[in-house]
Amino acid sequence: MIEKEKVAVIVGPTAVGKTELSIRIADLLGAEIISGDSMQVYRDMDIGTAKIREEEMYAPSGRKIPHRMIDIVNPDEVFSVADYQKMVRKTISELNKERKLPLIVGGTGLYINSVIDPYNFTEMNFDGEYRQSKWEEAEKYGSHLLHKELSGINKAAAEKIHPNDTKRIIRALEIFRQTKRTLSELQEGSGESNPGYQLVLVGLFR
Repeated sequence: MIEKEKVAVIVGPTAVGKTELSIRIADLLGAEIISGDSMQVYRDMDIGTAKIREEEMYAPSGRKIPHRMIDIVNPDEVFSVADYQKMVRKTISELNKERKLPLIVGGTGLYINSVIDPYNFTEMNFDGEYRQSKWEEAEKYGSHLLHKELSGINKAAAEKIHPNDTKRIIRALEIFRQTKRTLSELQEGSGESNPGYQLVLVGLFR
């Protein structure tokens, strides 16, 4: 029987203590931390993202805990949840081969769920022309009209996205246009898209 890859996840709201706890756990277990935040992947976007500072990466023992998926792309580069899923699943496999525990800390629910749940993005490709047309539409008429369009396709998804969050609205519309399925339907995925990790999930609350 093939042993499942191990992964641990810590989730919770901002300023609840995820960073401090994750550093201590990583030091104790010899783990490496993977950011589960959709904005921390971007360089030069430190304000408002609660991105960990280098001096905060040190455990009380003095060991600097390695952090992955932070400052890996420029703000003007296209980076989707599908890209995140692919990179993090690869990182999890690499760390397991090195006998290190991957510890995902976040963050953004969709991004974390895309890794540990059976999200299937294999049918999706970046459509620059469509995305640009939607941005122009948002600039001309307002993002609320795009949000209304999304609500007509998937009301549940629209309720989770703020009407002013143009980027996420357009991405959700693009997913439906390419796959003819909503995000919730993609989550069902296929057996191959679910790695079936040996998972420990920790939720922090105020």
